[in-house]
Amino acid sequence: MIRVPQVRVVDEDAQQLGVMPTHQALAMAQERGLDLVEVAPMAAPPVVRFLDYGQYKYELTKKEKEAKRKQRAVEFKEVRLTPKIGTGDFDTKVHRAIEFLEDGDRIKVTVRFRGRELTHPEIGRNLLAKFGEAVKDHGTIDRTPALEGKSMFMTLLSVHKPRVHEHRKTEGEADQAPLATAPTPPQPAGHVPAEAEAPQAGE
Repeated sequence: MIRVPQVRVVDEDAQQLGVMPTHQALAMAQERGLDLVEVAPMAAPPVVRFLDYGQYKYELTKKEKEAKRKQRAVEFKEVRLTPKIGTGDFDTKVHRAIEFLEDGDRIKVTVRFRGRELTHPEIGRNLLAKFGEAVKDHGTIDRTPALEGKSMFMTLLSVHKPRVHEHRKTEGEADQAPLATAPTPPQPAGHVPAEAEAPQAGE
């Protein structure tokens, strides 16, 4: 319930009705078959509006979901190479990386060494340089090749804006965590059930 004695009222058509006693605003809302919703509780006096609270809550949830959909998080993808990778496989990895970069994702490109291959790190460095050159129209090198253990890697940043779309799984790619659903907005303090009895004048 709204406990302040006076409120500033806005009707369902966004017209200002001025400041009036709270009980009068409640009665007017009920006469129109609407709820009295507090939309600016920190104002002096608080601002209330005549609304269909169910429709208001639905529209608010819809806007929150749309905002989250547009704020797609940039994902970090990994492309793995080997020092002895063939031309065909290399071109396939490049094509996959370009798809990720076009989606706005970051990429970690890793060369994994086995056995004595580790004695020739320049092979991995040259391979990563060749890879970076192949995707230069779609991504820039964020971290230059670095050797860690038996792997050498570099990271690429996309030059594209993240695309807004349903997530597309690719072969061998781990399932992505589901998007969090929009939280249900708290019920405004001024929500009054339609069947509530209007206060009598003078209360």
